[in-house]
Amino acid sequence: MADKIFRVNMSDLSTKVEAVPEGWMGLGGRGLTSTIVAAEVIPTCHPLGKNNKLIIAPGLLSGTSAANSGRLSCGAKSPLTGTIKEANAGGTSAQMLAKLGVKALIIEGKPTNESKWYSLQVNAEGVTIKEETEVIGRGNFAVVETLNKRLGEKFGVITIGPAGEMKMLGANISIKDPDNHMRSCGRGGLGAVMGSKKIKYIAVEPNDQKVAIADPEAFKVASRTFAKALIDNPISKALGQYGTNVLVNIINESGGLPTRNFTSGQFEGHEAISGETMYDTIVARGGKPKHNCHPGCVINCSQVYADAKGGYKTSGFEYESIWALGADCCVDNLDHIAEADNIMDDLGIDSIETAVAFGVAMEAGVLKFGDGAEVCRMLREEVAKGTPLGRIIGNGAGSVGRAYGVTRVPVVKNQAIPAYDPRAIKGIGITYATSTQGADHTMGYTIATNILGVGGKVDPLSKEGQVELSRNLQIATAAIDSTGMCLFIAFAALDDATCLPALIDLLNARFGIHLVANDVTNLGMTILKTERAFNLAAGFTNKDDRLPEFFSEEPIAPHNVVWDISNETIDSFWNF
Repeated sequence: MADKIFRVNMSDLSTKVEAVPEGWMGLGGRGLTSTIVAAEVIPTCHPLGKNNKLIIAPGLLSGTSAANSGRLSCGAKSPLTGTIKEANAGGTSAQMLAKLGVKALIIEGKPTNESKWYSLQVNAEGVTIKEETEVIGRGNFAVVETLNKRLGEKFGVITIGPAGEMKMLGANISIKDPDNHMRSCGRGGLGAVMGSKKIKYIAVEPNDQKVAIADPEAFKVASRTFAKALIDNPISKALGQYGTNVLVNIINESGGLPTRNFTSGQFEGHEAISGETMYDTIVARGGKPKHNCHPGCVINCSQVYADAKGGYKTSGFEYESIWALGADCCVDNLDHIAEADNIMDDLGIDSIETAVAFGVAMEAGVLKFGDGAEVCRMLREEVAKGTPLGRIIGNGAGSVGRAYGVTRVPVVKNQAIPAYDPRAIKGIGITYATSTQGADHTMGYTIATNILGVGGKVDPLSKEGQVELSRNLQIATAAIDSTGMCLFIAFAALDDATCLPALIDLLNARFGIHLVANDVTNLGMTILKTERAFNLAAGFTNKDDRLPEFFSEEPIAPHNVVWDISNETIDSFWNF
């Protein structure tokens, strides 16, 4: 069965199945979403208007038995940043779409009748559009519960919560995981784009179709080598033990843990919110310390966090979310943070953007630093109900700063800066500044080399070597994001000589092709250049590749350092 493009036009409620154009054949995931956005979306269009398109694409290895290949990419012009955007998440839908032969799902136009909502149902023949009334206004957990009863538990679900329906700029697209909980394509407000198309959810029909493998024996051999490299890697093991939240104590120790709306690099309450404390709490309450966000993951960095009575509270309790509500908002109560995480999962809103927005709101005096109970109340009674204050917060950190006249607003291209202070970890500052998609640690995760010593060592406090480090990682990440692989394969890829060749062998065996390492690098470069060209056509310039001025003016404790990398050096990033 050849892969196809499934196209949905919400303006006239029509659907069609198309052959994959020659130029798109070797692309998947982010490489495909960004290529289609660049080819078909007018760069200057309003992101919530009819001319934007939402692209959903599994990766090149999605649907195969390759370890950690279950990521799904969503792409569009971002209503939050105004740039091109891709966000990816685990869950079950990427593998299911790949098995249906869906190379990409392109959703264009918007209904003329704003009062009606719709659902899409995808099977091997194409897409069916249906009017939807029952789950409109409902949270993500209720959507999944309702659809499990209506369609059966094996269906994949891609949905928006109330935040997406209200077109909040922090709204995400949520994907059902193997335990009927949510995984988020979190950054950039793509849930608002789906909401603007009046689509509440996309249901993906289960099927037993096998993805065609050109050389099954070679695939099996490469698969074993690749999985072993992931399992044996020491960072993989730490992630499996403590989750991504293993980083709280490490980043605090480095002096790069942004605290109290980015006014310090260390948080007194770090121990109370650390991965070690989280692990002990989960075990004591009978939660799950190890858990996978998609079938076939061998790292298991996710977990299920239980409340004091042993009931489900949240899963995929990530370092960045815990940092943002914890250190950045000075909340040292894991239960309050878990409660807020649960509410944000249900609302379908980015837990980085929204939590950093709360930090800015605390600086403005809207609520007190450290008041986790009030954060939860405001999420339930303001954001969920779309009150004026709730909408200001739901539209992100930049929105709160503008509404309250705050000058310390940690955003780049209007997207909140996550979890690592660029003054104390300078490589990540280059990534934040130059990323084609606004501040985003996952675009070029220099923490690996700056802090963890993976792939060599570059002193986080030095200006030397940071541009090259960020550039190399951004190129590699763009390629990884195209395979459907989880970003965490990068730790093994940087340190284990067998990992990257095995990944290339997997691609070659899957498609019957002959890629070499340079081809993968060239793919990453091409994706970055494609994304940047879109942004330039949308009106962005090198002046947008800058950190907020307070980073250059306010030294951060304990190292008392400022952001001191020149604009010329930042601009040299694009010399490739």
